[in-house]
Amino acid sequence: MAKRLQARRLDGIDHNPWVEFVKLASEEADVVNLGQGFPDFSPPEFAVEAFQHAVSGDFMLNQYTKAFGYPPLTKILASFFGKLLGQEIDPLKNVLVTVGAYGALFTAFQALVDEGDEVIIVEPFFDCYEPMTLMAGGRPVFVSLKPSPIQKGEPDSSSNWQLDPTELASKFTSRTKAFILNTPNNPLGKVFSREELELVASLCQQHDVVCITDEVYQWLVFDGFQHISIASLPGMWERTLTIGSAGKTFSVTGWKVGWVLGPDRLMKHLRTVHQNSIYHCATQCQAAVAQSFEREQLHFGQPSSYFVQFPQYIQRCRDHMIQSLQSVGLRPVIPQASYFLITDISDFKNKMPDLPGAADEPYDRRFVKWMIKNKGLMAIPVSTFVSVPHQKFFDHYIRFCFVKGEHGQRVEWRKWKQQKQEEKKKWKDLKMTKKLERQRAQEEQAKGQHEEEAAAQSEERGLVHAVVSALCQDRVREDAPETLMSE
Repeated sequence: MAKRLQARRLDGIDHNPWVEFVKLASEEADVVNLGQGFPDFSPPEFAVEAFQHAVSGDFMLNQYTKAFGYPPLTKILASFFGKLLGQEIDPLKNVLVTVGAYGALFTAFQALVDEGDEVIIVEPFFDCYEPMTLMAGGRPVFVSLKPSPIQKGEPDSSSNWQLDPTELASKFTSRTKAFILNTPNNPLGKVFSREELELVASLCQQHDVVCITDEVYQWLVFDGFQHISIASLPGMWERTLTIGSAGKTFSVTGWKVGWVLGPDRLMKHLRTVHQNSIYHCATQCQAAVAQSFEREQLHFGQPSSYFVQFPQYIQRCRDHMIQSLQSVGLRPVIPQASYFLITDISDFKNKMPDLPGAADEPYDRRFVKWMIKNKGLMAIPVSTFVSVPHQKFFDHYIRFCFVKGEHGQRVEWRKWKQQKQEEKKKWKDLKMTKKLERQRAQEEQAKGQHEEEAAAQSEERGLVHAVVSALCQDRVREDAPETLMSE
């Protein structure tokens, strides 16, 4: 009998819907990828120049650097974020550079989550949180953000989606090891308010729970909203791991440079995992990120800062996407931050309830497949970002990435809008045709009734005339002289 090859910790997590939808999009001609979260435009010039210098300058940058991070990078991260968090951050003890934020998350789960530990995950969630919990032997516990009612005709906003305080508190038990916070949230684009963060902080402190906070979109905040790091709240630095990403910060997702900031009592365990797994991240990429942060530290808060300019550009991309979605009858949830927004497809679900697909397949997945094939646009179903028992509550949403060049998607949205207008015209013409047919039928009916009434009236007049004639003849006979009658 053959031995089992797959480790049991991979049971149930071996299917990845991303692979399925990317493959489906690649099989169709000219599909615009609005699903995956990466820009399709150039990074800032200073970041590209920093990378070029790292590659062609110091030849020693082709070799290993310190296992836990290139010293100039850990130093600038400690200085830059120390000011933001109000902490004295030691580059050696409180900073770990990883292979992207993904690497930071995996290292944190492996270092802290033990068999049977409960990990609270807020949904909708970045889809790797659940499998990483399971691979570490933990048990995911889900709590959902829910939208508050809005007035009819008003647009929904990610700020309208909130956790129920009582439900949230009920998820904390003696077995809870970690709380996963993602602010700004992917896929929703929600920025957690200070009040919401204070509630989470209070519960973490009350139950002695570690907070792992994924803040990779902290620089992409719109409409005057403010990102607050939970590690900056009183009593939270000592129990928080703060994760960041150069890919999202400087639009260089392919460099795969991330980091974790936290107290040494937690970080020492992450260093153990890192030392015995990844060991080291690409030196040249780290050097380029270090130089980019050094540049930003000089310009921080000024109009020339990339952290000021880039969100303004991305907000325009967001607004363009919102207009495009609305033009074809979709109802976007306006995000406060990030690369993404979700949109409500309920109206389409009501009009097209029977899209092809398996009977148990969530509607949003069937809709995305239909959209790829029929509209040339790829999105990601939001049921991908929630637990299986809760998919039925989220299967009328899909996620779009709006950090894309406008030209390609503009063509596809224009096609869809034109198709919608043509369909609307067809419906209007059909309604007009049916209206005219009804009018003609009514006219024919009225004409028939009129003819019947005229015939009846004619017949009635004929009868009256006959009766009158008969009466007249009788009267003539009565009035005639007897001599005439006898004759």
